[in-house]
Amino acid sequence: MPDLPTPQDATEAALFSECWDAVLSYADLCTSGSLTAHQLATEAFTLGMREVRAAGTVPARGPGRRAARLPMIPELLTAVRNTAAGWEADGAGHKLDPDLRLWLNSGQAARYTGPPLQRPVALRGLRDMQDADASLLWLAEVEALPLPTVARRLGLDPATIAEELDQVRGLFRDRCHRAHVDTPMDAQCRSYARLLDAVTRSPAADTPGDLSRHLATCVQCAEAAACLRLHGGGLPAALAGGVVGWGGLAYLERRRRAAEVRLGVGRPGAAEADGGDPKEKEGRSRVLRNGLLAAAVLLSVLALGVSMMPFGDSGGSGGSADSGDDKAVAASDDRQPVVDPAASGTAADPTPSRTPSTTPSPTASKGKSDRKNPDPEPQGTSSATTGSGGPSRTTGPAPTCRVDYNLDSQWPDGFQATVTVTTDKALSGWQVAWSFRDGQQVGQMWDATVHQNGSRVTAGAADYNKSVAAHGTLTFGFLASWQDKNRVPYAFTLNGAACATS
Repeated sequence: MPDLPTPQDATEAALFSECWDAVLSYADLCTSGSLTAHQLATEAFTLGMREVRAAGTVPARGPGRRAARLPMIPELLTAVRNTAAGWEADGAGHKLDPDLRLWLNSGQAARYTGPPLQRPVALRGLRDMQDADASLLWLAEVEALPLPTVARRLGLDPATIAEELDQVRGLFRDRCHRAHVDTPMDAQCRSYARLLDAVTRSPAADTPGDLSRHLATCVQCAEAAACLRLHGGGLPAALAGGVVGWGGLAYLERRRRAAEVRLGVGRPGAAEADGGDPKEKEGRSRVLRNGLLAAAVLLSVLALGVSMMPFGDSGGSGGSADSGDDKAVAASDDRQPVVDPAASGTAADPTPSRTPSTTPSPTASKGKSDRKNPDPEPQGTSSATTGSGGPSRTTGPAPTCRVDYNLDSQWPDGFQATVTVTTDKALSGWQVAWSFRDGQQVGQMWDATVHQNGSRVTAGAADYNKSVAAHGTLTFGFLASWQDKNRVPYAFTLNGAACATS
C-alpha cells in the first residue's frame, strides 16, 4: 500500500484527518482498483495542499472571511478530478473508470473548467459564499454529518446551528439565483428566469405546463431549478452534481451510507444530538454493533433450523419459511455500506433455491382447484394432470423483481412520475422497460438514460447506479406528456424478465 501524504504542519494534519476519507472515497469511484484509488487520492491531496500553501493561507473558519475558493473538501474533490484528467492526458487513462474517461473527453467536463459564467450554477453559488457558510452547507448537506459534529468542527454554537443552516440555505439560493441571471442565455430562457424564481420559492406553488416542458429540455435551467428549490430534499444532489461533476450523486450516496455506518442505525444526526463523552459514545456504539451482530447470528440460526425441519405438507408452511429468510437477508443487506458499486455485480444470489415436487399430493391439488383467484405470482414451477386427462398446465417462474410506479404530479398536458424497482438478485447493470397505454411521450429522465420506440420505453442505468445489491432498489424519475388519458403503464420488465407491479 502506498504511503499516505505527509502533512507539513498541525493545520494540515487536522485537515488530513477531516478530509482524507472523503478524498479516498471519491478517488475509489474514479479508478478501477483500491491501489490505484489510493495513488490518485494521495496525488490529489498533495496537489490540494500545495495550492493552499501557494495561496499563503488555510481556509478560514471565522465569520466575515470571504472564500477565495471552495470549502476544503469540495476543493480536494476537484483536485481528484483534475488529477484524473491529468492521468488521461498523460496516457495513464487505463487506470481510470471507463465512464469517467468518456466524461473527461466530452463537452460536459469542459463546463467545470471553462469560462466562469458557463460553469454550473451550484459551483458558482457555493464559490460565491463566505467560507464558514459554504463549509456549513457542504458538511451538513453532502457529507451528511450530524449538526453537533459540524458545530464542533467549525467552532459554531450547537444550540443555534440549525437556524444558521436554514439561513445558509437561503444565502445559497440567493447566490444561485444571481448566478443564473448572470449566465448568458437565449431569449426563451431569459423569459422564464423570473417565473422559475417564483415557483421554486414555495412548495405549494404549481409549475405551469410551459415551464415544465422547458425544464424538460433545457439542462441549464433545470440545474438552476434544482438549486433554487430548497424544499423536496433535492439540495444535496444539486450540490454534489453541480460542484463535483462526474460521479457526484454516487459520491453523495457513499457519504450518506458512511455516515449511517458511523452512527449505527437510524438517521444521521441521531447519535450525537445529546452530546456527551466521546468515549462513552464509542462504547455505546460498540455495544450496539455487537448487539446487531448477535441478532444477525441468531436470525441465521433460526432460519437454518426452520429450513431443516421436516414438513408433512409441501404446500403451506414452506412458503412462509422462505419469506422469513428473504426478509432476514434483505435486512442484513440494507445495513451494509457502499464500498465499491462494481463489487456487488458478482455477489452470490442469496435467494434460497428449492426443487418443487413434480407430483403434488391430492390435498394440495384439491386446494388449488377450489381457489377462485389463483396466486398471480406463483412460487416455483409445478405441473399437474387433471382427472379428465386434459393437458398439463405449467406455471411460470416467480418474478424476481417488483415495480412501484408513482405519479408524482400531473398538469393538463404533462406529468412527473417515479419508478422504483426492487430486485431479488444482484445487478451489475440494468434496463427497465414498460409500455404506455395512451401514447404518453417521455421528455426528460433523471438517474437513467431513456429510449422510446412507440409506446415502449426503456430506461438504462446511469454511470453511477449500475450496481444494485440483492434485495436492493433502483429509482429514477421522468417528465412526460399526455393527452386525453394518462393510465398507469404495464408490462414492466427488468433486463428482459417480467416484473410484478405493486
